[in-house]
Amino acid sequence: MSGCEANFDGLVGPTHHYAGLSFGNEASTKNQNAVANPRLAAKQGLLKMKALADLGFAQGILPPHERPHLSTLRKMGFGGSDREVLTNAQAYSPRLLSSLSSASSMWVANAATVSPSADSADGRVHFTVANLNNKFHRAIEADTTSAILRATFHADKYFAHHDALPQVAALGDEGAANHNRLCGEYDKPGVQVFVYGRDGLATGENEPVRYPARQTRLASDAVARLHQLDEKRTVFIQQNPQAIDSGVFHNDVISVSNGNVLFHHEQAFVNSGNALEEIRRKMAALELDFLPVEVPQSIVSLDDAVATYLFNSQLLTKPDGKMMLVVPEESRQHTGVWAYLSALKDSGGPVDQIEVFDLRESMRNGGGPACLRLRVALNRNELNAVNVASLMSDSQFARLNTWVDTHYRDRMQAKDLADPQLLTEVRTALDELTNILGLGAIYPFQR
Repeated sequence: MSGCEANFDGLVGPTHHYAGLSFGNEASTKNQNAVANPRLAAKQGLLKMKALADLGFAQGILPPHERPHLSTLRKMGFGGSDREVLTNAQAYSPRLLSSLSSASSMWVANAATVSPSADSADGRVHFTVANLNNKFHRAIEADTTSAILRATFHADKYFAHHDALPQVAALGDEGAANHNRLCGEYDKPGVQVFVYGRDGLATGENEPVRYPARQTRLASDAVARLHQLDEKRTVFIQQNPQAIDSGVFHNDVISVSNGNVLFHHEQAFVNSGNALEEIRRKMAALELDFLPVEVPQSIVSLDDAVATYLFNSQLLTKPDGKMMLVVPEESRQHTGVWAYLSALKDSGGPVDQIEVFDLRESMRNGGGPACLRLRVALNRNELNAVNVASLMSDSQFARLNTWVDTHYRDRMQAKDLADPQLLTEVRTALDELTNILGLGAIYPFQR
């Protein structure tokens, strides 16, 4: 393929801890109050980034956000010095402080929805920052995420940036975690697939009852308009409510695309046959084949898919044209899922290589390989216009590992978040990181 699909991974933040904040994400809630290791979490993520860069894939780095988020606490009436704000917030509600200290920005699949220039009417790569308004701890991310993306993709000639949609439930937007793109070559026109859980305005019967549907059709429609997409090459599919109620809180926990392949579970979508046929028809109009790879419920149950994050994987095209599937260690540890993956690799289909990464620290908080990366399809000129220090290299890998070893703790629990020294450590670390990544003053404390 010409052009490339670059993966920009979120770097795990220094306040990474297990608080069970994400209702509907079963891994998050099951590991509440466990002891986290921020240093290990960050280094596990860096190892994945470096390994993929070494294999020839375009790999970038997106920095964590400043936490604890004192500006929100001050807006809520907590005054005085930073120490007093932290102490009083912890006394009022440890869970509140935990929410405003979450390192959830590491899962940059939720940072934004991205449409490549080949699909946009103005010929630019479009970014719309996700509002993430379904969860308090994530709804505070949009402003910093926008600053990071604008600093990383800063050339107006090539990149168009849109603010987050209004912070209302009807416009719930969870970013690229509910967005797929199917294509031939990355820098040629393709078909964009938006997956939503509920309408947003109308209340229908076909909605989950146990867990919330975070993405709305209303939001997906708005993003498609902002990105100037052609409706002839855009598809909107509803996620199966049963899957959401099984813990599939985002579409990227039940399907992943790359090139002309859609790897998905049998129960991923509502009216799956009709949805796949629409994709096939719109791909055919571009003279492109569509290759769905469907995993039957009889082979991998919804519960096993959620437990192992089989579909929260990265599907990548290698130089030889075949595809590699990047899965978490949990998929290898499950006998049935690993048997399926082994058979898939040997089936003669598009996937002929399985790579396994240990991302236990992220997985225990409910985020696998796909959660940690934002896909950005770029042509050669656009890739050259990306902030060069944001791209993984041998030197950046060494510098970032040293940076983590210098600034990160190896143990973190919710009770540690009120320590004023932690805030100092975070700000010192992020100030240094913006120099390493050449991003300038992207955090409020730097201005």
